[in-house]
Amino acid sequence: MEVAIRKMGNSQGVLIPKPILAQVGLEGTADLQVRDGVIEIRAVRRNPREGWADDARRIAEQRDDALVWAEFANDGDNELVW
Repeated sequence: MEVAIRKMGNSQGVLIPKPILAQVGLEGTADLQVRDGVIEIRAVRRNPREGWADDARRIAEQRDDALVWAEFANDGDNELVW
């Protein structure tokens, strides 16, 4: 598909049709790079656990990290050999 490069403020850009964005899963933000003379635009892939360590540290600092359920054991647990 041939598209026009348009002036957008002090920059230039290309309008990407909505069906193409949907086809590749682009929404909100994108990862834009140039590789070997080719402009690549991809969906941002984030680690689903990103920020967990910081959140755990913050919760611990607030002393809000107590067990929700008290510890409990099963009959015969003392006999198990690990």
